[in-house]
Amino acid sequence: MADLLKIGLSGLNANKTSLAVTGHNITNVNTPGFTRQDTIQATQTPQFTGAGYIGTGTTLTDVRRIYNEFLTTQVRSSTALNSDASAYEGQISQLDSLLAGATTGISPGLQKVFAALQTAAEDPANLPARQLVLSEAQGLANRFNTVYDRLRDQNAFVNKQLSAVSDQVNQLAGSIAKLNDAIAMASATGNPPNDLLDSREEAVRQLSTFIGVTVVAQDDSSYNLFVGSGQPLVVGNKASRIEVVPGTKDPLRNEVQFVSGNSRQNITSMVTGGEMGGLIRYREDVLDTTLNSVGRLALSVTDQINSQLGQGLDLNGDFGKGLFRQLNDPELTAQRSLAQVGNYDPTANLNVLIQDTTQLSTSDYEVTFTDASNFTVRRLDDGKDFGPFDVGAVPPAEFDGLSININAGSVVNGDKFRLIPTRNAAQTIRADMTQPQELAFAAPLKSEVSPANVGTGTISQPVLKSIIDIYDPVAKADLEASLRQQPPVRIVMGPEPTVAGDLQSFDVYDSGGNILFSNSITPGQTNNIEITVPADLGPPYLEEFTYAVSIGGRPKEGDNFSVSFNTNGVSDNRNALQLIDLQKRPVVGINPLSPETTGASFTDAYGDLVERVGTLTSQARVDTEANTAILKQATDNRDSLSAVSLDEEAANLIKFEQYYQASAQIIQVARSLFDTLINSF
Repeated sequence: MADLLKIGLSGLNANKTSLAVTGHNITNVNTPGFTRQDTIQATQTPQFTGAGYIGTGTTLTDVRRIYNEFLTTQVRSSTALNSDASAYEGQISQLDSLLAGATTGISPGLQKVFAALQTAAEDPANLPARQLVLSEAQGLANRFNTVYDRLRDQNAFVNKQLSAVSDQVNQLAGSIAKLNDAIAMASATGNPPNDLLDSREEAVRQLSTFIGVTVVAQDDSSYNLFVGSGQPLVVGNKASRIEVVPGTKDPLRNEVQFVSGNSRQNITSMVTGGEMGGLIRYREDVLDTTLNSVGRLALSVTDQINSQLGQGLDLNGDFGKGLFRQLNDPELTAQRSLAQVGNYDPTANLNVLIQDTTQLSTSDYEVTFTDASNFTVRRLDDGKDFGPFDVGAVPPAEFDGLSININAGSVVNGDKFRLIPTRNAAQTIRADMTQPQELAFAAPLKSEVSPANVGTGTISQPVLKSIIDIYDPVAKADLEASLRQQPPVRIVMGPEPTVAGDLQSFDVYDSGGNILFSNSITPGQTNNIEITVPADLGPPYLEEFTYAVSIGGRPKEGDNFSVSFNTNGVSDNRNALQLIDLQKRPVVGINPLSPETTGASFTDAYGDLVERVGTLTSQARVDTEANTAILKQATDNRDSLSAVSLDEEAANLIKFEQYYQASAQIIQVARSLFDTLINSF
């Protein structure tokens, strides 16, 4: 009877524990990361008798987590990828709406400016039409400013969010280190602390939502966690930290530093996965390039429109002024470089001058000085090196349409600067012209047919081939003076050919009757000729210049044509037509090594940017949907094994209750037998 009583008691104890474990499962059905548990029973050591071995009951050998490391790892890695994709997609979707929006995008503004120019060119003396050009130009500048402000806000958000995420990472890393310590101590008893293991696993999963981690299990049941390229975030019960601080090379871009003791390491480019990885990937792959692309377009629009206006005459008969703010305003050139932390002279700064907007790239650059005057340049997007250059060279050394000089302070060997020539251009563009009559729509030269001509010869209006450099005040003033002071140049036709198809000669005379040069045309055809006016013609002219005209028809001998400065050209729209032509002229992103195959118009350059961002946005949405589906599948696989099923636990409750009652019945039988035995005595 004692044996029977012992067997019943062992069943009671085993099933009481099983009921407790089942109840524990049920009450934690909604606990994040909880892994269901079950009990493992085994028979107790049987007792040998003459009749053989007789069982002595049951015992519990373990309370086991229903856990699969592979499925849990899948959930962890899928969580990191999904958070990365979601953070990236959340930012790029906003950017796509901004760039492609009818009220915020640049393309509608460009179209309005050129439509206003077209209207004004039809009646170049119409002041209201000219005023509309100024208004649309200001609207275009405002669009650039708005796009820049939104991009700057996104950059500020990324900086702020990286800091918030780093706080979460550090908090979770500290929690995991403490759990490692508690688990190691509890595991020393030989039994796994199931609930502590669940808490740590959930903390690691939460950490994966913020940053991608590599988990390495140790013999003492602790986890070591690594981030970046193998930096140890958690080792046993010790946790390192990550900090987000202003960048040493670019203070406007926060960087992620791994901090262990007194050492620091920049791991920004090494971080992958999680929300932090997605934000960094968006900033490096999309945001920076977009800022530079929009800035390059703003510089190109400023340069091309201002330069073309500088080739013409306004209603006052003056050479044209810039419609937009001057490209190399001293205030702007000093903002295009950032001194690296640790340079010899903290006050040193560079001027970055835009020399040719057609060759600008969308990259930033790193300038490294090898001594006080010599430097090399590295283009950061592809690593191409330029130089060495002398900072004091005349003319200044150029690379990708840029040149630099020292704005302030002094430099020594090893000093570095980051050049950001296009980043802020969309912020600083503005329409400075306020008087509509200052729009230079007329061309500086005009041609006339002598009233005494008797033939049918015609001459086109001259096209100035020499470019007025609006960025060189001395050269600009000299060429303008030469054009303005030039006396009429006469083209006098020679004898008519007697045989069809023969040539007819002509002479080009200066105002003093001197022949500049002679040539010939084919009567009845359009004949293109170029005329160069030397610097020493007539009065002491300052600059030589060249223009082109076309002579057609059949002029008679002695017929003559003249070319002179275009005074009173209020109805002339030739320069306005050249401005309109900028709309389709490939002036953005020209490679000097293959100019015939590169370059895009304003609209095409912006369209390429919108298309690129749109494509990346579409891909980001697909990636987010795919990663969400993968995460759900991984979670479902893990939950199918490890999650609590209330139906299953309810069935277990009934089963263990019946086991318990049956074990109690064994004890009751043993008691009845014992009572019968006592009563018989």
